[in-house]
Amino acid sequence: MLMRWEPFRELVSLREAMNRLFEESFVRPWGALSRWAEGPAVDMYETDNAVVVKATLPGVKPEDVEISVTGDTLTLRGEIKREENIRDEHYVRRERYYGSFCRSFLLPTKVVADDAEAVFENGVLTLTLPKAEEVKPKTIKIKAKK
Repeated sequence: MLMRWEPFRELVSLREAMNRLFEESFVRPWGALSRWAEGPAVDMYETDNAVVVKATLPGVKPEDVEISVTGDTLTLRGEIKREENIRDEHYVRRERYYGSFCRSFLLPTKVVADDAEAVFENGVLTLTLPKAEEVKPKTIKIKAKK
């Protein structure tokens, strides 16, 4: 598949990178901590038969995560609970995020939520959502006339 080169596409991504750099450095200096307040980091990709979502959820128990699909929107909701009871004045450094999170994503195609599979391993949630039959790629064979 050939793609047309668009020089402005790189400029937009450079501009976005600079905006992110300045925002994280000056507007939100807590960087990673404030990103977690928005929700967990997620990768989403498509295969021929499914949409796969991988969410990094360190310190979260599988029973503390709720996954829902409504129409074309996937929602991950959960909570990171504190494990120990340490009084605030005893902390020397405190960077880990605790509390609830909720993130929603538009799915790139129709899926069959009833057949979804969720696996939680080593702090990574892998959600596999099978594509609906009507959106799966189909091969059309060509018949030659004699």
